[in-house]
Amino acid sequence: MWNRVEVSLSRVRPMLQSDGGDIELVDVQGTVITLKLVGACSHCPSSTLTMQQGVEMALRQDIPELTEIRLA
Repeated sequence: MWNRVEVSLSRVRPMLQSDGGDIELVDVQGTVITLKLVGACSHCPSSTLTMQQGVEMALRQDIPELTEIRLA
């Protein structure tokens, strides 16, 4: 599962990095993953929107069995 999440995140990373941020995979527990926004994304007012409409949407498309995506 870890590798599948990393592959999926590699699709959205360029978007985050273009704004001075990035995302890290912190933990995988079965079908629950924990992510951490870093850099400019960690304190951006749009980070919730970025997570919901960018990162989470891509992850759920690539890995439909995910049951929860948490932010650290």
